[in-house]
Amino acid sequence: MAPRKKKRLVRELVSLYEAKTHLSELVEQAAQGREIVIAKSGKPKARLVPLAPKDTRHLRKYGLGKGRGWIADDFDAPLPPEILRLFTGESG
Repeated sequence: MAPRKKKRLVRELVSLYEAKTHLSELVEQAAQGREIVIAKSGKPKARLVPLAPKDTRHLRKYGLGKGRGWIADDFDAPLPPEILRLFTGESG
């Protein structure tokens, strides 16, 4: 399967007031591939972007870290008294 070409997003700047009053419409535009930048007092504050289709999201693959770590045989053994005192605050 050939890799999909990335769609170029069309960016549009809207005021926060306009975004609040037309949110439903802006969400539909974002779903169609448009990137909406929401500005407050003329300064960009947030982006409304389309979600990637489920089949193009990069999910983690199980087992990639197999064999890269280890656990000591005595990892759950009781701590030596001198170290345990450091955790409990007891003086020795």
